[in-house]
Amino acid sequence: MPDLIAKPALDAAPVTRGGATLALLDSGPITSIALFPGGEKAASKGLKTIGLTFPGPGTWVAKDAARIVWTGREQAFLIGAPAPALDGAAVTDQSDGWAGFGLSGPGAEAVLARLVPLDLRAAAFPVGRAARAALNHMSLVLLRTGPEAFELYTFRSMARTAWHELVEAMEKLEARAAVKG
Repeated sequence: MPDLIAKPALDAAPVTRGGATLALLDSGPITSIALFPGGEKAASKGLKTIGLTFPGPGTWVAKDAARIVWTGREQAFLIGAPAPALDGAAVTDQSDGWAGFGLSGPGAEAVLARLVPLDLRAAAFPVGRAARAALNHMSLVLLRTGPEAFELYTFRSMARTAWHELVEAMEKLEARAAVKG
């Protein structure tokens, strides 16, 4: 049997440009939880064992290193902790299918405004909010984790392209600020 070597989706050093810093995240396990019809109560019982509840639409909740993020109707991602036994839901390991980035700093909103078709100002998208959206043409799970901080999750196969798009937007904002000087 061949030995398989796990490789990260992307090998990149953090980048700081235009008032924002982009860095790779080591999110730990990512598990998709899709509720069966009527399964919310049973799934909630299992999630309670790790101190979490199923998130409402457009939100995420955390306990220690674990967080559960709304990803669609009756669906969520459990990030950062192994999934407990859950009745009432289909549970699927997604760890090797997604790549995570952290984007932070006073320019983070401006960077995302160039790429994501949502109002991400703090008043409209406060800490604790989550959304499924597009990052240009790529699927994205987006969380606001702080006043000037976001986590972005995209398909592993799109990680290099997403990184490139984000860095390019950061560079354009930096260049624009330099011209305004």
